[in-house]
Parts: sequence; C-alpha cells; structure tokens
Amino acid sequence: MPHLRWSGQSDTGRFRSNNEDSFLGLQFNSHELIRLGRFGEGSLLDSDKVFAVSDGMGGSQAGEFASNIAIEKITTLLPRAFKRTSCGLPVDFAEIFNDLFQQIHRALVHLGQCYEECRGMETTLSLCWFTPHLVYFAHIGDSRIYHWSTAGGQLRQMTEDDTHVGWLLRNQKITEWEARVHPGKNVLQKALGAGNLYVTPQVGACALNPGDRILLCTDGLCEGLYDAALLEALLSPMDAGCGKRMVDASVAQSGRDNTTAMIIEVL
Repeated sequence: MPHLRWSGQSDTGRFRSNNEDSFLGLQFNSHELIRLGRFGEGSLLDSDKVFAVSDGMGGSQAGEFASNIAIEKITTLLPRAFKRTSCGLPVDFAEIFNDLFQQIHRALVHLGQCYEECRGMETTLSLCWFTPHLVYFAHIGDSRIYHWSTAGGQLRQMTEDDTHVGWLLRNQKITEWEARVHPGKNVLQKALGAGNLYVTPQVGACALNPGDRILLCTDGLCEGLYDAALLEALLSPMDAGCGKRMVDASVAQSGRDNTTAMIIEVL
C-alpha cells in the first residue's frame, strides 16, 4: 500500500506586498476530513489524500481571495465523492473534477458581480488526488504539475500551460529561454473566474512507483528555476525543509512573483 511523504512552502517573493498563492494538503475518508500540515507522512491504506496549488489574480486583495476560495471548495466537494467510492459506487473522476472547477468558477464570477473589489478576480488551480492505485490530476491555468519517475529517471510536466506561449513551447516553435522572456508569457487563455468562457480542466491519471515524486507549483517557481535546476531541487533529500529549499532557490534567482511548491514522494 503506497505511503506518502510531502513538503510544501509558499513565499510572497521579493517585490510583492501580499501572497496571492494558496496551497492545500487534505486527507479524507468516508467519516473524517483532516487538513494536513506543510510537512508530513501518511498511508493511503484507509484514506485518500489531495494536494493542490492555486494562484489568484485581481485587484487589491481579490487575487488572494480567489485562490483561497478555490482551495476551500476542494475541502467540501471532493470528500463527498469519496463517500461514493467507499459505498462501492462507480466514480468518474473527470466528471468530479469538471463539477469542482465549474462550481469554483461560478462562485468567483458571482462574487465579482456582487462586489466591486472582487470584479475581475480569477485563479489557476492544479490538484492531485492520491488513491491506493493511481494519482488523478486536474488543472487549469499556468500553475504546473510535474512527475519524476524512478522507472525512466526523467522529469515530465504532466499539465499544459493554458497560454499561447505555452502552446508555442510545446510545439517547439520557441525555446525554454524564449518562453521565459516572452512578453505574453503570463497572459492566460483559461482560468477560473473573471470573464473566462472555457473552464473545463485538463484531467488525467498515472500510476506511481516507490521513489517517484510529484511537484505542484505556481508559475513563480518556474520563473526562478530552469528545468535542470528544478530537477536538482526536486531530488534533494526529502525532509521537512525540502519544499522551502526549492522555493528559496527560486526566489533568490527571481522573486518577482509569489512562489509556491508542494512536493510529494511515494515511499
């Protein structure tokens, strides 16, 4: 039965006055829900675990509010789906994720229409749901989920950035360096909230082996660390300070944006 160890950290950065990033660790089964700390270990024997990162955007404090709403919605909606699995009922994870993202989107749009200070707020959301057999993931925006596999020894970005620059990079029309300095790199084509019309998330699943690591991060982390440096930081000793060391390394190189990382290792 898989056993997980995790480490997370979020930093405002060197130039921002507030942190619009949020992250979450959550453990739940059919009868209880527990919010997890920044660092810990736990088995998947009798409970599933969800980890998520969210990067909010908007005027004043609206971005921070938007990312917090996304995280809080997870704590109420996903445990309900677990109860279906515990009763032996079939579960369509894509359907669950679609419903979750739609509900977050509607809540953000509603608040934006009701309160001027919330107008135009939106957020990214990337999450992983760890079960005993597979990890299921869902994503929208330009936060990312990476998978380092012991089988192949390679770092793979499982999610696609919902930006035109991300499309150019995926199709090898620009280099990693060109993507980093592109003036439109932060222009989102999809996000939750604001005036976005297309909020269907990218969803997927993969099997994990002992030693594999999953990284969830906001775009601030990738701005400070190229892929090679990202991999080096990801494979550092997995202890309570692993997430902090990765975030600190990124902030030292850039720090222009809020920076968040959540690392999960399969034991």
